[in-house]
Amino acid sequence: MKCPHCGYTESKVLDSRPADEGACIRRRRECLSCQTRFTTYERLEAAPLVVVKKDGSRQAFDRAKLLNGIVRACEKRPVALAEMERLVDDIEARLRSNMENEVSSGDIGEMVMEGLKGIDEVAYVRFASVYREFKDINTFMGELKVLLKEQEKTGKTKKKQ
Repeated sequence: MKCPHCGYTESKVLDSRPADEGACIRRRRECLSCQTRFTTYERLEAAPLVVVKKDGSRQAFDRAKLLNGIVRACEKRPVALAEMERLVDDIEARLRSNMENEVSSGDIGEMVMEGLKGIDEVAYVRFASVYREFKDINTFMGELKVLLKEQEKTGKTKKKQ
């Protein structure tokens, strides 16, 4: 590790401890040349996750963009931001656990719809209408009928929201 003060490349570690809830290691170091003390952080380098769009273009996975889409779908709905962030955490964890560096935007969209269906059905329909690009009212009604049939199968009836 290069000393930030003199540039010497040799240092000794004085102290190591976990930081950021175990996500990284904080190391206190001392330069062997000028005796300046400095702190470094060691983090696991995650492989970049690339999203393959419908048109075949590729772009880096953007957690903020995913959260923004979910927030828009849940606008004016009784869904806490913490719940939306948990959904994004869950989706990102699932994507990274697949051990694939590339994932299709379609897979991400399906995961979002699956998560929103359990959180808020109105938000689910809003997201689905944009994601599935409903062309007319019949397509929209078809999706609502599928949702109602699923409710009947599970015996799940929600109070009016």
